Amino acid sequence: MRISIGSDHAGFGYKEAIKDHLKQKGHEVEDHGTFTEASCDYPDYAHAVAAAVEQHASDRGVLICGSANGVCMTANKHAGVRAALCWEKDIAQLARAHNDANVICIPARFISIDVALELIDTFLETAFEGGRHQNRVNKI
Repeated sequence: MRISIGSDHAGFGYKEAIKDHLKQKGHEVEDHGTFTEASCDYPDYAHAVAAAVEQHASDRGVLICGSANGVCMTANKHAGVRAALCWEKDIAQLARAHNDANVICIPARFISIDVALELIDTFLETAFEGGRHQNRVNKI
């Protein structure tokens, strides 16, 4: 799977760990930054990841910031992007199965890296159920 990833300074450490985890699982990962822990503006990286998903250059996106609210709001400005803020496994699973989310947003300041990796795996392994959920997604 082709995955675009990005974070701000608050999510940098998680981004690096998630990137390594995804590569170990055989995914193709494009890192859109940030590349340091220096303070930066999350929209710069969220727009880059969302654009890659919007343009079908990536199959899925991963965004990380302190609360994940900012990157989620930014990504959802892009046509065809359905970004979901996830903090526990059931949320990640439902975001894919019911909402066909294609970008997961991780709140680095509120969950452990182990939980973040579990969410990423769940998000990537869960299929969209379609059916009655497709009608709802079509209305977004």
